[in-house]
Amino acid sequence: MTVKIYHNPRCSKSRQTLQILVESGAEHEVVLYLQEPPAAGSILRIAEYLQTPVASLLRSGESAVKDATDLPDLNNDEALAAWLHENPIAIERPIVVDSETGKAVIGRPPENVRELLGK
Repeated sequence: MTVKIYHNPRCSKSRQTLQILVESGAEHEVVLYLQEPPAAGSILRIAEYLQTPVASLLRSGESAVKDATDLPDLNNDEALAAWLHENPIAIERPIVVDSETGKAVIGRPPENVRELLGK
């Protein structure tokens, strides 16, 4: 199993989640999502894997969200996913995805990743 972590190295929770992946020996791919924002379709898929609306991936306390004048309706998953692609700083972090099983977790707290790994 290879998992993908949407990682922000400046975030302590993201660093801790990555450390758990490394220590567990799990094969993983690191996506620096601020530099390589996930496509809107990928964001929709992540929300599906999390079994949650796209709005739950929004960092509501982030100034990019609080100050946004172009934030779409939070009930419009497609529009919000497109907005998040354009504003990746507003994406909750870290997110760890196992596309083989169609599951994902948000690493808040970082220990959530153990559920995905089955450990």
